[in-house]
Amino acid sequence: MRAQYPWLDHLVRANDSFTDNHGNHYAAAITYFSVLSLVPILMVAFAAASFVLAHEPSVLDQLQANITKSVPGALGDTITKTIKGAIAARNAVGIVGLVGALYSGIGWMSNLRDALTAQWGQEKRKLPMIPTLIKDLLSLIGLGLALVISFAITAAGTGLGTTMLKLVGLANSGWAHTLLVAVTVVIAIAADWLVFLWVISRLPRERVSARSAIRGALAASIGFEVLKQVATILLKSATSSPTASVFGPVIGLLVFANLVSRFLLYITAWTATATENLIIAPKPAPAPAIIVPTVSVRRGVAPAFAAGLFAAGTLAGVALRRRDRN
Repeated sequence: MRAQYPWLDHLVRANDSFTDNHGNHYAAAITYFSVLSLVPILMVAFAAASFVLAHEPSVLDQLQANITKSVPGALGDTITKTIKGAIAARNAVGIVGLVGALYSGIGWMSNLRDALTAQWGQEKRKLPMIPTLIKDLLSLIGLGLALVISFAITAAGTGLGTTMLKLVGLANSGWAHTLLVAVTVVIAIAADWLVFLWVISRLPRERVSARSAIRGALAASIGFEVLKQVATILLKSATSSPTASVFGPVIGLLVFANLVSRFLLYITAWTATATENLIIAPKPAPAPAIIVPTVSVRRGVAPAFAAGLFAAGTLAGVALRRRDRN
């Protein structure tokens, strides 16, 4: 079947490459650092929000009033005190969160780059520590900017489409909203395609040609949109009950991060095992043949051979004498 269907042969090659290059182990490492980096990132975001609230008393008063209305009683007062305490400690929270985000972010980027390098079949070399950390930090910043631009393009497309529907009087039209959703998905896939093209072709330790990653990046962008929709549905079902709402988001985050990691590495393996990217390794020459002649020197007739000849001659003589008598 692999000989009959090239696409099936490609999938099997990709799966073998993914397994041989420890794709599952790298995906687990990426998932770990993804979840680990979430807490310091939230700390930085919380500190930034605290700075805004500290300089906007009206916004803080409105937030406290909404909390009091939504959560009456002692719990509302506790949340309000917690917010005031966080605002007072915003400097410490921001510094600790920033240091933690840098540590976990660089670890995440290092594992991601090593994983992509392995899936491309490149040899992992021992690199100097400081230059490697600087490159990983720059790659992390570059990926962050790429993701921000991607989400900005998607958000701009959605906002622009809604504004245009209002201008032409189709804000309440069902088919227009369906068309807007379809266009938004196409824009999101295009933005994700640019990000994945950069990730697959530029993040490995040894960069590869962007042309070789075009199809893989397109498949990754489409699959990523599907995974996002599936994750949205799973999170809604996971938070439907009070018990699931406590553990559901954390488990959902773990599953989503692992699925995205595995999917990205598998797509990279699929891209690396495409026909145009396969490198036919020359077969090594066989080892040189070593001819060792064996020379046996015998002096005279061996005793065993002489005994055999004597026995044969005796038997032959006896046989001849009996024939003569007959």
